[in-house]
This record gives sequence, C-alpha cells and structure tokens, in this order.
Amino acid sequence: MEFGLFVQGYVPAARSEVDPEAEHHALMEETEYVIQADRSGFKYAWASEHHFLEEYSHLSANDVYLGYLAHATERIHLGSGIFNPLAPVNHPVKVAEKAAMLDHLSGGRFEFGTGRGAGSHEILGFMPGVTDMNHTKELWEETIAEFPKMWLQDEYQGFQGKHWQLPPRKVLPKPYGTAHPPMWYAAGSPSSYAMAGKKGLGVLGFSVQKVADMEWVVESYKTAVEQAEPVGAYVNDNVMVTSTAICAETHRKAVEIAVGGGLNYLQSLLFRYHDTFPRPEGIPEWPELLPEYTEEIIELLIAEELMICGDPDEVFRQCKRWEQAGADQLSFGLPIGVSPEDTLTTIRLIGEHVIPKIDTDPVHRTARFRQSAAGPDTGRGTGPDAGPAA
Repeated sequence: MEFGLFVQGYVPAARSEVDPEAEHHALMEETEYVIQADRSGFKYAWASEHHFLEEYSHLSANDVYLGYLAHATERIHLGSGIFNPLAPVNHPVKVAEKAAMLDHLSGGRFEFGTGRGAGSHEILGFMPGVTDMNHTKELWEETIAEFPKMWLQDEYQGFQGKHWQLPPRKVLPKPYGTAHPPMWYAAGSPSSYAMAGKKGLGVLGFSVQKVADMEWVVESYKTAVEQAEPVGAYVNDNVMVTSTAICAETHRKAVEIAVGGGLNYLQSLLFRYHDTFPRPEGIPEWPELLPEYTEEIIELLIAEELMICGDPDEVFRQCKRWEQAGADQLSFGLPIGVSPEDTLTTIRLIGEHVIPKIDTDPVHRTARFRQSAAGPDTGRGTGPDAGPAA
C-alpha cells in the first residue's frame, strides 16, 4: 500500500475570526505539508477543486496550486482531486491542456483525477435552472473518454456531443512521455467504485468511512476492473481511500491534539456541502453541528477504526488494517484545526516509522501502469524511464 496526502484549503470561521490573513496562511501551510510529505517518502499529494464552499475548501484553482508544487517538490506525484470536466464548469479541452501542462512541469508526475463535484451548492451554481444532481452524471459520461483522444491523437478528431462541441483541432501540449497521466474518478458512493473499475479508472475513495466498509467496496471494484474496457490507453487498477491522521510521540499527545483539532466542525461541513454522499446515522443537518470531540469520543473513533491516531507503532497497526482491507493507497486529510507544527510532526513520524514498513516499492504503482502502455496514435517514444516518473 502506498501513501498520500490530501489538501483542500480548509479555512474555518474560528480561525478567520482571530486571523485576518487566515485564508492565505492556510493555503501556504498546506504547500509546506506537501513539500514535507515529498521529503518524507509519501508518493502522492492530492489537491481539491471546490467552488463556493466557504470554510470547507478555499482551494478552487488547483491547477495553479499544483503548478507551484511541481517546482517545489522532486518525487511525489501531484494529483487533481479533482479537476471538474463538466462543460458548464470547465471546458473539457482546457482541462486536457492543463493536465498535459502539469505533466510537463512535474516531469511526468501528474495524476489526473476527475469527478462531478461536491454537491448541489457547488455544481448547480454553474447550471442555472438545473435542480437534479443526476444531470452531472450524463455530462461526465459524455466527456471522460475524450481526454485520451485529445492527448494521443496528433489532431484531435473533434467532438459533437449533447453538452459541448469542438471541430478537429490539435490539442497542445501533449503529455510528457509515455501515453498519458493515470486517470482516476472521485467516488462519492459505493456504486461508483464498480463503474470506475469498468472504465479502467482508479478510484479516489472519499466516501468510505471505516475499514470494515472497505472490503466489500474494494471487492466490487476489483471484480469490475478485471473486465475493464478502459477509456484510456491502460488500466489504472487502483483504490485510494482517505482518513484523518494524527501521529505524535505518545498516544496521549496524539489524542490531545485530536481533541483540540475541531474535527467535529470539519465533519459537519463535509455533510453540509457533500449532499450526494450517503449520510451516516447520527450526522445532523446543518447548521446543527456534531458535538465537540472529547477524549472519550476520540478513543471511540480510534477503536471503531474511523480515524488514524496514536503513537508511531499504533499508527502503523492502524494503517496495516487498511492495507489488509485491500486499499492500494491511503491518503491523509490533515485539518487546519491542528497546528502546523503538529501536522508536520505527523507527516515526519509517518514517513520515518510507518511508510518504510509498508511501502517497500521505490516505484509508484501508477508509474508502472503508465510505462506499460505506449500512446497508440502518437508515434511518440516511450518517454522517461521509471526514475523521473516514479
């Protein structure tokens, strides 16, 4: 199992009330987390694209953000978690161009994650008159298979669809090296895993709540991906899941950090905006909040495998549970309610004590998939070897 980091520009009101530059500080701190993760052996960093989601995520221009990180990091793969390819939000050709440009700037380290957006507040802001979020599925389905064609055909054949059109054009730049960036889909519900598998896409699993829910979801994906008809040049057989992670020198210190991290507010905001996610029992309707987390609640969340928290040995055992459940990648969300110093400590301790015991392959899983495929319509060479792209 590989390891990643997930950043989203979380700027809670409690922070803005005491810091007039809270938004700036949050975004800059998260760049430092990714840089430290690169140094600490993490293989992936994912940056969200969200719009209008006050407090929950102020990271809207993630292409700009990832461009900065491409220069600031050396080995970590940089992923869009997500780029939104729905035509009313971002024109698909411009999405393809940005992805290819990031692939060049990062030296082949870009990971192309797409999805349909967080929920109605975000997406319907771009679609006046539309009231049904199911409409976004049609837009995404129409578009996703066009990206490899834009990247691999010398002159893109063009597209005449229901929601967008383009005459034949050369879409430039082409991706760097072999084929195209690995393709992923952000799954907001368990049924999405099998759909992504059938298309040969990796899954960005933002909906799995606990380890016990993982096994049957992974099984549905792995069954589907075995029979994949990939929309791209190769199958990205990959399931990434996310979890909160707090690692400290002692168990007591980790729990203390978690209690002061405002995790209840972040979780409440998640279900405020992600109204397409399955709502677990006990999650109140906004603006009602989950109760503040006490030491007892944190210990219960740890026991129920709903968060990763503890000293390095405990965190190692908790991560192994995700690996045993079938996750290919475990990415950590690091809420801004936790101080920058404690967050950097979490990254460093996991890099020193957890990752070397679990991820012993020096090459990224996605790099192996990508290097197995040459672009079918390009005549371009095999590109960089496993070193730079890994």
